[in-house]
Amino acid sequence: MTFSDEEKILIKSLHLSKEYHASRLLAEFPDKGWTKRSINRLFQKLRETGTVDRRVGSGRPRSARTEENIDLVDDLIVSQEDKPQTHRTVREIARETGIPQSSVVRIIKKDLRLKCFKRRRAYDQTDQNSAARLMHSRLLLKKFPKSAVDFIFFTNEKVFTVASPANSQNDRVYAPRDAWTCQIAAKHSAFAYT
Repeated sequence: MTFSDEEKILIKSLHLSKEYHASRLLAEFPDKGWTKRSINRLFQKLRETGTVDRRVGSGRPRSARTEENIDLVDDLIVSQEDKPQTHRTVREIARETGIPQSSVVRIIKKDLRLKCFKRRRAYDQTDQNSAARLMHSRLLLKKFPKSAVDFIFFTNEKVFTVASPANSQNDRVYAPRDAWTCQIAAKHSAFAYT
């Protein structure tokens, strides 16, 4: 059974000051759901170490999220300043380094504190663009009779493409969570990061 920090302090103080044992604690706090065995184990820890806190260094040691692996992932996940577009995906990093993919994701989120931004196209509409669009749409409407105007609609979507299809899901960038630079740059460029 796992005790909260407050429960550990309560048990320790009652045991040391009033010499409460497991049976007395169970009788005093029946709604806590404690077991006699877990309380006795806590008393044994108190006798051996003098504290009820976890020992420093106890538990399973880190195997994948080591300092060396964190530095390695940090170098690969973000493009270098002198070489743009050289960042790797999570799968590529896992394949190259031998670190499990789930550990790479944990390193990125917990240790490096990076957030994944998906690049999307954004339309930069200026006053000049708006005036030109309005003028061209009025000229286009003049070419059709008034009875056909209700069936015409305008869209920004491209209907025909010449370029080969690209998966936009793969177009992602990692940046610090508190980076506002991506949002500021998005206002001034043809791409937006969200």
